[in-house]
Amino acid sequence: MNTPASKSDIDPKKNQILAALPKADYQRLLPHLTSVPLPLGWTMSESGDHVRYVHFPTDGIVSLVYRLEDGSSSEVALVGNEGIVGISIFMGGESMPTFTTVQNAGHAFRLDRATMKREFELGGELQKLSLLYTQALISQTAQTAVCNQHHSIEQQLSRWLLMSTDYLQNNDLTVTQELMAAGTLQRAGLLTVRRGHITVLDRKKMEQHSCECYETVKGEYARLLPQPSTVD
Repeated sequence: MNTPASKSDIDPKKNQILAALPKADYQRLLPHLTSVPLPLGWTMSESGDHVRYVHFPTDGIVSLVYRLEDGSSSEVALVGNEGIVGISIFMGGESMPTFTTVQNAGHAFRLDRATMKREFELGGELQKLSLLYTQALISQTAQTAVCNQHHSIEQQLSRWLLMSTDYLQNNDLTVTQELMAAGTLQRAGLLTVRRGHITVLDRKKMEQHSCECYETVKGEYARLLPQPSTVD
């Protein structure tokens, strides 16, 4: 059952957008935030859905996935505690062509559509941070498209694993599908694979094995968004 945010809940400020808000803005928003679990595999919204809430993850990972008419699909972006799920609410489009699913279980704080739109229209820090986050997300989506077109499967998987472990701050990942390229990386001593789990053993070597896309995306997020070490 969803419960209103309280001191007993996971701290909303584990989400970097919420943590970066001025005290007055945060306190005004806090009564409207609701703590919700992000169970593994949960489809938060389907393609074209009229999104009712924005979610601010505090942990876990959410995937934005594009599905073609033939049923095939491709992940286009990841969202962790640096960001927001449901940008169509404040961007004005009301819906997205992607569907949204939980890749790694965690928690989030959700905010209803009306409150988010009202806060956004105030033109304060939440609007600024939301727009900067949207720019960062666009950069990630564009870089993912380039990576998928021009780099090897092993490089793509290395990028994905590095981003995922960054978001989780943990080298152990739960995976919901078999990753064919993982065998090559395992033989190279970069990770171990067991049913439903991947453990990254050597991040330094993984970074060397990855393409430049990981550092490019990481750099854009660092440039545009407040980092944990700079947030009070």
